[in-house]
Formats: sequence, C-alpha cells, structure tokens
Amino acid sequence: MANGELMVVAGEASGDLHAADVLAALRRLRPGLRAFGMGGPRLEAAGLERLFDAREISVMGIAEVLPRLPRIWRVFRALVRGARDRRPAAALLVDVPDFNLRLARKLRGLGVPVVFYVSPTVWAWRRGRVRQIARDVERMLCILPFEEEFYRARGVRARYVGNPVVEQVPPTGPSEGFRRALGLEVTRPTLAILPGSRPSELQRLLPPMVESAALLQRERPDLQLVVPVAPGLERAPVERAFAARGLRPTLVEGRTAEVVGAADVAVVASGTATLETALMLRPMVVVYRMSALSWAVGKLLVKVTFVSLVNLLSGRRLVPELLQGGLRPEAVAEEVRRLWQPGAAREAQLEGLRALRARLGDGPTAARVAEEVLDVMDAHGKDAGAPPR
Repeated sequence: MANGELMVVAGEASGDLHAADVLAALRRLRPGLRAFGMGGPRLEAAGLERLFDAREISVMGIAEVLPRLPRIWRVFRALVRGARDRRPAAALLVDVPDFNLRLARKLRGLGVPVVFYVSPTVWAWRRGRVRQIARDVERMLCILPFEEEFYRARGVRARYVGNPVVEQVPPTGPSEGFRRALGLEVTRPTLAILPGSRPSELQRLLPPMVESAALLQRERPDLQLVVPVAPGLERAPVERAFAARGLRPTLVEGRTAEVVGAADVAVVASGTATLETALMLRPMVVVYRMSALSWAVGKLLVKVTFVSLVNLLSGRRLVPELLQGGLRPEAVAEEVRRLWQPGAAREAQLEGLRALRARLGDGPTAARVAEEVLDVMDAHGKDAGAPPR
C-alpha cells in the first residue's frame, strides 16, 4: 500500500526552481507531506529528500549526452528502485522529457500515478510521444496557453496552469533600480550576457558571447557587463573567459530576472531565460549552438519555424535568433546596436513583448500545480499526511 510520500524528479536549474515552488505550495496545503527524488539546491531547501543532484542529467544534445549515458542510466535505475521500495502516493515529474517520460512508463508499471509538469513540446517534434503520454501520464500540466487544447484533442488529460516564470520575475520597472540593487553604476550603459545553465552551453556559447561583448566595449568604453551564474555552475570558468579578453563583468549568483532588469539589452541563450527577459520587457538577442550532429538531427525532426520561446509564442520573428554558424560575434554586436537606442527596432520589439506578457496571464501557477497533485493523490485513495481536502 502506498504511503503519504511524493516522488519529485527535476533535472535542471529551471525545473528545480519550478518544482521547489510547487513543493512549498504543497506543504502549505498539506504540512505532513514528505517528498524524495532528484532536484537541485532549491528543491532541497524546500524540503526534498534529495537522492540525486539535478546536474546528474543536465545535458542537452546527442553528442553531449553520449558520454554521460552510463551515469544517467544508473540514476534512472536507482530512482525506479526508490519508487518500488517506497511506493510513493504519486510522482511529480518536471520537464526533461527524454528522462522523465521513460520514468513515467516505469512508474505506471509500479502503480504510481504521474503528474507531469512543464509539458513536452510534442507539438514541435516527435508527436508519436503523445500516445505514450496518454497511456503513462495521469495529468499533464502545461505552461504554454495553446498546449492544453493540443493535448486534450489527442486524449491526454491536460490543463494550462499558467506560466511559472510570470510569477518568478519581479515587477518590471526602470533599469536604475535594478542596477542599484546589484551594485552597478546607475548611469552607465549596461549589457546582460546570459550564457545558459548547463556546462555544455557555457562551453559552446560563452566564447562568442564574450567576443561580442569585447567588440561592443571597444565602441563604448563605459559599457558595463553583468552576467548571472546559474545555480550549480562554477563561477571560475565564466571569470576566465571574460578575463582572457580583458573584460571584468559583474557576476551575480542566479537572479537572472534582476540582471536582465538592470540591462539596456540582453544577449540570451535560448531557453527559459528568453521568457524571463521578455517578461522583464527588455530587448534581447537570442543565441544558441550545439554540436553539428545534434543540430543536423534536430533539423530533421523539429517542425517549428523558430527556436526561442518568445518567437514561438509570438508566432513571428519578434526577437533575432543567431544559431549555429550564424552565432558570430560581429553578428551579435550588430543586433545589439540595432536595439540599443530608442528607435523603431527597439520599440517594435518592446511592443511585442508587452503583448506576450499580457497573453501569458497571472499566477498562482505553483498553487494550481499543487492542487492537481493533491487531486491525483486523493483520487487514488492515498492519504498524503492529512485528511483529504
């Protein structure tokens, strides 16, 4: 018989943050709830009994994954054993679909109902996964408005719960306030560099981003650079990359949204950070690069026009995307120049970002997710440490 525990599995910085907010909301609704699984420092601080660190599986791209596969599979098998031994009342699986959808299949076989939060982008590629999701996932919780209808039309019990990033960013406002809070000089032009949250992203993206910053600082000697360092990443490689070009950015632990708020323009690795930047209403240039093998396979499989969430949600090229061979320092610098000063390019992008923010709506996303998790637990007759709601 299942006990009152919840299994939680999140595999990277953004998932760790989203899942931590949900676990905090769950424990407010049901104080006796216990949780175990995999996550990062935020989930652990929220009360997760952390069996594995989220960084164990935080890697992207075929060529990047291959060397890590033995360790990833060891983690996977250990989580399955943990679920078999502890029989949690339910499992909350957050993002990382390649890992978590496989785990969902195993959990269904063990009789553990799965709530999947941050729905896989099956509308973009590998649509065949929908059949597995309909079979193995009890509840699919979507963070993009159009996803609920897509999933429901294909037999998946889905709900749009809002987008957690909307609540996680601070209220936007003038850049001067954010600069003061981060110890930056208020009057100097400021460029934010957001190189991603994975070591593999730093390796591929940081060098051209640093070179573009060096080009821009030569033109604007008073330019100040600010860089958020994602939780779990080491500062030293970031510092060395900038120091090699004679640059001395301000490095900030996390606080991505505040870093963006302090900037006039941001250069952002494609991912959740593009949405944070959009919600802060700051002009951006989106960049990304992966191995040639991963890119070639992706182009065969992915059926979308854009890479960044901002452009996908807007349905048009609202923000520039510099990808693979197009990610050249000169090209990044040129796009930043277009957006730097008030004018048609900057105002057009800001208008689109304001429309996107309005479309995503308001919270409380984490509370909605917590209610769905408890509903699944109670529907299966598994007391999570307090009387049913």
